[in-house]
Amino acid sequence: MNLQKNKELIFQQVAAAAQAADRSADSVSVIAVTKYVDSDVTKQLINTGVSHIGENRVDKFLAKYELLKSTGVTWHLIGSLQRRKVKDVINYVDYFHALDSVRLASEIQKRAEKTIKCFLQVNISGEKSKHGFRIDDVEEALQQIAQFDKIELVGLMTMAPQAASDAEINTIFEQANKLKIALQNKKIKNMPFTELSMGMSGDFKLAVRNGSTFVRIGTAFFE
Repeated sequence: MNLQKNKELIFQQVAAAAQAADRSADSVSVIAVTKYVDSDVTKQLINTGVSHIGENRVDKFLAKYELLKSTGVTWHLIGSLQRRKVKDVINYVDYFHALDSVRLASEIQKRAEKTIKCFLQVNISGEKSKHGFRIDDVEEALQQIAQFDKIELVGLMTMAPQAASDAEINTIFEQANKLKIALQNKKIKNMPFTELSMGMSGDFKLAVRNGSTFVRIGTAFFE
């Protein structure tokens, strides 16, 4: 495992995907998902020049944050968050990628000591195993979330099914981008919707083609 080499290759591939989509290379941020490695390896990865770290689970997020908070990286909580754990973690998070219910938004409002940058999770594919709002439910959800001044909806997050074809993935990402643009154009207070969190190690090129601004890459760093 050569972290420096892997990091450089991933960043080059993301930049190339952005340029192929007539976008600037710096329009896409790479979140290194470190759920399968310990804090020492995560620190080594940060030393290669990675500036965004993502964790799925609250316990692992907190453990790494405590040891590495002085590194100055941006911290992303990208996994589902149980309401009972909001109080433990939310004030250490720079971006929360999985706001998937109004009840969770209410708990964040209750516990947050600052404005939390959140991505509204949308279930574009309709998979029962995935969390997130259905497209038809987004408008009603936004009307309720609008009352919470500690939440800033910076964008949308979605994931494609693991077994989906490239054509199916492209369609899902395209729909997410169209929804993001439509919401951005509404110019709702505290809901800029300028960002898209989608794309992982296997499909980030399709995500970038369809407007993703944050890609979440894990395994490719550690091969």
